[in-house]
Amino acid sequence: MFLTLGHTKLDIYAIARQFVKACYAAVSQFPAEEKFILTQQIKRAALSVHLNIAEGSSRKSELERKRFYEIARGSVIEVDAAFDIAADLGYCTPESLQLAGEAMVKCFKYLSALINSVVK
Repeated sequence: MFLTLGHTKLDIYAIARQFVKACYAAVSQFPAEEKFILTQQIKRAALSVHLNIAEGSSRKSELERKRFYEIARGSVIEVDAAFDIAADLGYCTPESLQLAGEAMVKCFKYLSALINSVVK
């Protein structure tokens, strides 16, 4: 917010920010008894995507950057799995997750491209 660093200029940073907002909106419809369980896990994982992109982009080493991007992509997968369970429990429908799903797919694709672009 206050530091104008390189990560704020990355497309993936803006996409991940939208992903976090979409996930927060999606879980706001979950039942109250899930407030401290599934809801919090989805929020934490979505936020982890955004924060790992920011932290990873600040690393000097390409291998370190790649590792943070891999962690972020893992968190995207975690959110997807959590939404599977939420749907199984009747807390949401694919239609109610459309915005989050679109942002998730975009995040996954951009992160995969970033990871694959790092020299091995």
